[in-house]
Amino acid sequence: MEFKNYEEFWPFYLSQHSKRATRIWHFIGTSFVFIFLITALVTGNAWWILAAPIVAYSFAWISHFFIEGNKPATFGHPFWSLRADFRMYWLMLLGKLEKELE
Repeated sequence: MEFKNYEEFWPFYLSQHSKRATRIWHFIGTSFVFIFLITALVTGNAWWILAAPIVAYSFAWISHFFIEGNKPATFGHPFWSLRADFRMYWLMLLGKLEKELE
């Protein structure tokens, strides 16, 4: 699908995460990104930075293939998808995602 801008993409992104379990798996994967970045800073070991997207995308893609039953939005729109993932993460963390889904 083609989108003119990110704000047009955002509702599509949410529609691709319609199941709560998919969103939870995304939340866990994105949480690992922050954990790995902090670990890299504390240990000085850059391998943690390289592992962060691998682990995060593993959680996300598994949820799309086996829970949601669709193709990850990352495949068609990688940068908007990454931005939307962090937006979804923060909305979940702040308890505001349900309102956004309405």
